[in-house]
Amino acid sequence: MIRPSARLLWSVLGVGCLALVVGSLILTAWMDLRPCALCIFQRLLFIILGLLALAAAGLEPRRAALVPGLLALSCALDGIGISAYQVWLQLQPSDSASCGGGPLGFIDPVVDWLGERLPTLFLATGFCDEAGPPILGLGLAQWALIGFSACLVVALWAIVSGRRRPAPGA
Repeated sequence: MIRPSARLLWSVLGVGCLALVVGSLILTAWMDLRPCALCIFQRLLFIILGLLALAAAGLEPRRAALVPGLLALSCALDGIGISAYQVWLQLQPSDSASCGGGPLGFIDPVVDWLGERLPTLFLATGFCDEAGPPILGLGLAQWALIGFSACLVVALWAIVSGRRRPAPGA
């Protein structure tokens, strides 16, 4: 059985996360979507997660990759929490919940600051409780939840693979 190396797993994770960001930019323009603050923050988490994964892929010895690897794992968990919150918001009756303020109030100032500096990537113009058009039956927040969950699995796999010692003679 072929076991992918930690370096390969981190590389795939890093490139995959950055590809998701590019895909979100293409979808935003193509479907004329208006991303909300939570959407933009998830985009930021995918960028950070991708860069951390690529850093982990490039570090030797493998123990050095543990620091960016654990930070990437933390980003994936944060992304799961934020995207799950957005999915929950979108399942509420209209006008009963909003993303402004609330438990994730720290996100708005970060997104506003980033939106002023790089509006192409980070300008939030939509509302978090609007799901937008479904893609293959799921909203973008649901796809982000799936994406962050997959990132968590790959990051855990890479950390475990990096800690495994190669067999003698291998």
